[in-house]
Amino acid sequence: MNPAPPRPGMIGRMAERVIAACDGASKGNPGPAGWAWVIADGTGTPAQWEAGPLGTATNNVAELTALERLLATVDPSVPLEIRMDSQYAMKAVTTWLPGWKRKGWKTAAGKPVANQGLVVRIDELLDGRSVEFRYVPAHQVDGDVLNDFADRAASQAAVVQQPAGSEQGSPEPPKSSAAKKAAPSRGRAPFSGTSSPGAKASPSGPSAKAGSSRTLKAKFPGRCRCGRSYAAGETIAKNPDGWGHPECRTEA
Repeated sequence: MNPAPPRPGMIGRMAERVIAACDGASKGNPGPAGWAWVIADGTGTPAQWEAGPLGTATNNVAELTALERLLATVDPSVPLEIRMDSQYAMKAVTTWLPGWKRKGWKTAAGKPVANQGLVVRIDELLDGRSVEFRYVPAHQVDGDVLNDFADRAASQAAVVQQPAGSEQGSPEPPKSSAAKKAAPSRGRAPFSGTSSPGAKASPSGPSAKAGSSRTLKAKFPGRCRCGRSYAAGETIAKNPDGWGHPECRTEA
């Protein structure tokens, strides 16, 4: 499914600088996929956004499509900062692209460039404009607000296969079910976004069902129900209202 092309330069004509994020999602890679972009207001808060379905596609196609949609939507005369968590998409258009063009759209190994149509389109949209790419890690506790928003919007579009956005009056994309269950009332979980405990943490104790005997190595830093932080790699346990220090589970 190909998204309808936006009107070029719809956003940004009156702005001095636009700060935005874009992201893609594929549930299966390849699988049901979606893309999304979001633009911040003057305080850095998500203000305008759009997301759309791609049918069945890879994660790389979704990431590149999100970037292409964003570039096509923002006025090319306005300086743009783009925050992304995809190393592939960023390197494709900032590092590898010049060499691909010199080699006739072939890789260093002499193979055709993957997703060439999207890369060529992005190259055209980047021509003559001021764009700064900024890498932001995905699914971080207290991570980049715009990246988190774009991640959730893309994930929702991949699941429901329906377009959404601020111009349509769509509600903010929801937190994932895993994040909702893991978020304690007085702290944060060791993971966020679309991740899950099984995907982002590895057992450090006996293999058992979640309970009093189960501990994990935290993939990301977070905060326990007691208010104290824990570091990535530190042993944590499932407490009554989220993940945290094993001793806090005992105290509860």
